[in-house]
Amino acid sequence: MKMTIEVECTPQEARAFLGLPDVTPLNDKLISEMQARMEQNMAMLSPDEMLKAWASFGAASQDQFRKLMTAAADNMMGGSGRTK
Repeated sequence: MKMTIEVECTPQEARAFLGLPDVTPLNDKLISEMQARMEQNMAMLSPDEMLKAWASFGAASQDQFRKLMTAAADNMMGGSGRTK
């Protein structure tokens, strides 16, 4: 024997019927926190912020960054393989 039962209800009604807690406020808080963190991290990706971060490490890091960019540019231009 096969029996099919269809129940039409909203998610809130289903949670209440099954005795599950309403986690909407917790979910809203979590989403707002995630959005705030994403916005903070997006600011770090701006070129100005990246250069400030590199500059704060000193000349050695700047030289390493320059070498990295030179190697990447050489690779893109045909892989001449020269490094400074």
